[in-house]
Amino acid sequence: MSRKRTPDQETPETPATATAEPPAAEAQPEGQSFAERVGQTKRTPLPDPFKIASDKLAGVELFESKQDGQMAIKFGEGRPEDKPSEAVLDMLREAGYRWNNREKIWAHPVRGDSAMRTRIEAEWLYQQVRQMIRQEKGIGPAQEMPF
Repeated sequence: MSRKRTPDQETPETPATATAEPPAAEAQPEGQSFAERVGQTKRTPLPDPFKIASDKLAGVELFESKQDGQMAIKFGEGRPEDKPSEAVLDMLREAGYRWNNREKIWAHPVRGDSAMRTRIEAEWLYQQVRQMIRQEKGIGPAQEMPF
């Protein structure tokens, strides 16, 4: 038969000297409390520059570099034989892209106030340039794999 107990009484199973705390070594590994560790995940950084789109047949790729703050279009490996036609280069220049000889890319800065607009315009320009190069090389739409 069970009986009610008052707060000052001890239960027979639990002596008054027992504690419910785990040993100190397990309580706070790495100096963090449990509440601080909840929800923490190990994040792996994304590559920089990050490839957004690539067309291997046309030999053109679109990148974004958060570190450098720019969108970039690269043709082939950047060698002289990978250079696109003057019509393509004129389109890049009109869009505000500049040749970066060290990196062998056409780059456009991404600024905070217009970052989303720059990214959208870069993707649109990439699609236009890719189509122009495909037409120049005679690559048909059946072979199309833009991403």
